[in-house]
Amino acid sequence: MEITREIFWNVGHWVRWPVYGFGLIVIIIFIFGLVKRIRLWRIGKPENRLDNIPRRIGALLSFGLFHRRILKEPYPGITHLCLFWGFLILLLGTILIFIQEDLTKLIFGKVFIQGNFYLFFSLVLDLFGLLAIIGVILLAFRRYVLKPDRLDNKPEDLIGLILIFLVLLTGFFNEGLRIAITRPDFEKYSFVGWEISKLFASPERSMASLGGLHATFWWIHLLLAFGFIGYVAYSRLLHLITSPLNQFFISFAPSGEVKPIPDIENQETFGVSKLQDFTWKQLLDADACTRCGRCQDNCPAHLSEKPLSPKKVIQDLKNYLTSQGKNLGKGEDAEEQTPPISGNVISEDELWACTTCGACQQACPVFVEVIDKVVDLRRYLVLMESKFSPEVKLFFKNMETNYNPWTIGFATRADWAKDLDLNILSEKSDVDYLLFVGCAGSFDERNKKVTRSLVGLLQKAGVSFGILGAEEMCCGETVRRIGNEYLAQILMQQNIELFTKYGIKKIITFCPHCFNTFKNEYHQFDGNYQVFHHTEFLWNLFKEGKLRWKTGVEMTAVYHDSCYLGRHNNIYDAPRRLLASIQNTRLVEMEQTREKSFCCGAGGGRMWMEETLGTRINHMRIDQAASCDASVVATACPYCLTMLEDGIKEKEMENLLTVFDLAELLEKAS
Repeated sequence: MEITREIFWNVGHWVRWPVYGFGLIVIIIFIFGLVKRIRLWRIGKPENRLDNIPRRIGALLSFGLFHRRILKEPYPGITHLCLFWGFLILLLGTILIFIQEDLTKLIFGKVFIQGNFYLFFSLVLDLFGLLAIIGVILLAFRRYVLKPDRLDNKPEDLIGLILIFLVLLTGFFNEGLRIAITRPDFEKYSFVGWEISKLFASPERSMASLGGLHATFWWIHLLLAFGFIGYVAYSRLLHLITSPLNQFFISFAPSGEVKPIPDIENQETFGVSKLQDFTWKQLLDADACTRCGRCQDNCPAHLSEKPLSPKKVIQDLKNYLTSQGKNLGKGEDAEEQTPPISGNVISEDELWACTTCGACQQACPVFVEVIDKVVDLRRYLVLMESKFSPEVKLFFKNMETNYNPWTIGFATRADWAKDLDLNILSEKSDVDYLLFVGCAGSFDERNKKVTRSLVGLLQKAGVSFGILGAEEMCCGETVRRIGNEYLAQILMQQNIELFTKYGIKKIITFCPHCFNTFKNEYHQFDGNYQVFHHTEFLWNLFKEGKLRWKTGVEMTAVYHDSCYLGRHNNIYDAPRRLLASIQNTRLVEMEQTREKSFCCGAGGGRMWMEETLGTRINHMRIDQAASCDASVVATACPYCLTMLEDGIKEKEMENLLTVFDLAELLEKAS
């Protein structure tokens, strides 16, 4: 007997053409639904996401095909991988069968799925089909039995799982009935179908009845498969298309970068008030979201009982995009009647709760971008509606008058260094590095101590550096993330002019927010510099032998990763290596560390806003630090230092924990 099989052997070859016709209708239905979604994305502004195609293909393969991010959580990751690869291999198998039956065999009379290849083909398809069924069952068990809080079940979720399961199950029953009728020994390679065939191998059953049953299952399987294809574009199963697209259109910009409003002086509106103000990629994000909830499981605002859930923000935008799609093409009046998104679709409390820590984006397996949307919506509130809290109003006023968040005159910016022998660039600009002190390091009493410690270490290592003194002004980072892009660009351009005046090319900063902005955003205005965070710079000095520690520091220290140093700029090792280099210091880790680090609560302008909703984020982080039996919390960020110290005082834990910047600890040891 020839080792192969007929596709239409029991239903008749005449059905080929009706199947083609029905299949064409289904494909048209699918394309129609997909085109409707694409039209909705296209109402957004242009954005170039077609650069660096090889790298994009690599991202699609890594994160889409091989589930690199999804697998960071084993249970949902592995079960989704089983379902994904099971369905993918079955799809490829179906395509091969189509090529044979409807091209090579029909036109050329050639069969290539035969012999040993047929045996291998049958084995692989049964194996991956079984994996797909296991994946569906485990996903359903997790969703409807384990019921993790982050999953919000909707009818379409159940419909999708049932439809996939029935397509797979009827396919196997169809195979089992075929084997029960034909019974060739080589079909043992179709091991699932072979076992199912035993259910029907009974002397009481006639071949005619088995043939009728097979034909019935053949048609049921076909109709379910076609129904599945048509249903994809109209349900959450659309993520089969949109999620890989989003992985392909991944942003290669640093996660801490905020995009500017171009040509801001000639803009009539600022930020986002309606869907058309987003870019097409930001609208695609809404359809790419799978509602897996990983973002909100990692969001400090959500975990501290604030109103913000990144998943809800994206889903609210998706629902709004769908509902407002009916106004497309009905003229500007219909579109203008829709209320602004900020404060209506997404509440102001949600927008102001975000710390821009990036935890949501780090966790998202399909690379949905949240921070840019929050900042764009804040821009509308700030620049168009002037809707912000009284403390933010004071913050803006201080920035406009004194270039710092405090009500302190800018002329006193260098008072912390009066007794130090420091180069002021206005007096001596022939130095290798600018030490950009920043607002906190210049005006906050606690952080002035860090600045002085850092200066001492740099001088000890013989580094040629200077400061701007009273000429220094805020880098603009916090102003920008609160939403005042106009003021932020003024500050940034004034700084660039100052840096150009003194020929500055290399910058050292101990504030990760300054570091991130100089490194990742000043290039937007032709400010290109080599930027070092003090932890990186000091570690390099230590490696080169220019810094050595004369004494040990007896302590058990835990390092708190700043969001803007770690998650946004991937600097994790240098601070830990510095700590480990101090004698008699034992380094421990919190449960949430490195890329999973928990925010201090100060980012995104939250440093300057009252925290009145839910639990204080810094209190939660201090509890995490206390749980690992450390006596010292080491930081590398002035915001984190302030927030963690405040948390310790408010929780009356001064006898348990003390917070130091790494520069202070290194100075103790030097």
